[in-house]
Amino acid sequence: MSLFKLALASLLSRKSNALLTIFAIAISVTLLLGVERVSQETRSGFANTISGTDLIVGARSGSVNLLLYSVFHIGNPTNNISWQTYQHWDQSRHIAWTVPIALGDSVRGFPVVGTDQRYFEHFRYGRQQPLQFAAGQPFHIGDAVIGAEVARRLGLSTGDDLVVAHGTGSVSFHEHDDHPLVISGVLERTGTPVDQAVYVHLRDLDMMHGGHAHEPEGDAEHAHDHDHEHADMPPIPGISAFLVGLESRPRAIFLQRELNTYRAEPLTAIMPGTTLQELWRTLSGFERALTVVSAFVLLTGLIGMLTTLLASLRERRREMAVLRSIGAGPRRIFALLISEAIALTIAGMLLGVALLYGLMFALAPWIQQAFGVVVSIGGLTTPEFARLGVVLVAGFLISLIPAWRAYRNSLTDGLSMRI
Repeated sequence: MSLFKLALASLLSRKSNALLTIFAIAISVTLLLGVERVSQETRSGFANTISGTDLIVGARSGSVNLLLYSVFHIGNPTNNISWQTYQHWDQSRHIAWTVPIALGDSVRGFPVVGTDQRYFEHFRYGRQQPLQFAAGQPFHIGDAVIGAEVARRLGLSTGDDLVVAHGTGSVSFHEHDDHPLVISGVLERTGTPVDQAVYVHLRDLDMMHGGHAHEPEGDAEHAHDHDHEHADMPPIPGISAFLVGLESRPRAIFLQRELNTYRAEPLTAIMPGTTLQELWRTLSGFERALTVVSAFVLLTGLIGMLTTLLASLRERRREMAVLRSIGAGPRRIFALLISEAIALTIAGMLLGVALLYGLMFALAPWIQQAFGVVVSIGGLTTPEFARLGVVLVAGFLISLIPAWRAYRNSLTDGLSMRI
């Protein structure tokens, strides 16, 4: 009988303990790989929050703070940029397009982003993916567009009325109920902060705060005509930030320097990709902490296997003696114990991978809805194979302890079991 068949037969004779050990290792492997998979998808989604934008420009501030409030809608801008400054840079011959953004209001805790039609034309996420509408169309004056998560959480759809509240808190004591909006569109889910925002026209935002006294009345066509009628008027005195797309991407670093040294108004210009990496490094401590926790869970599972094997040695001393009597040497006994431990480890790894994919299939939609993390169900990645390799090596090293004990016992034991 081969060593593998012998090890398998031995484990089957102790199936209850073997199954418990396999499940303990499987859960540990699932957690270890799950942390890596979620971390990888979070990092990927984080990096793909905005793409195709060469620069983000705001008032003088820290680069991370500018990224947080302009892209993730977290925090508040330190100051506004005047519309004249924005127009100056919008007309630069090196700039292909710009998208103005004004922040500061909310709808039941969801941030309101004041912008214009260019946001839907030029904003990209993921791999240069444009925004798509699940229902409706982009706004005109008097309309609003909502993200997928806003629609789901608040139960809103196209045609519903919307009242914007002053401030960014979930509870506001000042609502702009004198200027209600009508939802003209609902965006497709993106898995980015776009899903959790409400988008309104800059002129609407200005009128809510006592700007232009006359606002359009009537249907969407009238509002559209009004938009063209006042195209030469500043839609709002100041904005929070603006996105920039360049004619030539290699010029980004030179234009960034020009913006940062602009004398008419203090500005900060950042490259989104570079700042996203900087921000991720500040958050990577949580990723390492989760990895350490999952590693300790794995260690607990392997120690459980060690305990099971050591506990069974006393009961198996007669078995070892019988094997010795039919010609199995101490080295074969040593190899048998190692084979059993490796078989348990491999079985636990396979079950752990199966559990991981089962959980991904079952929980991927919920994870996307609850946390905005899109979990792609693909093959195992190189880091995940590396972690499985660590598990296998750790199982082998753990197996050396009971194997050595069995080896020493087999040298001294006879057919009569010693008690």
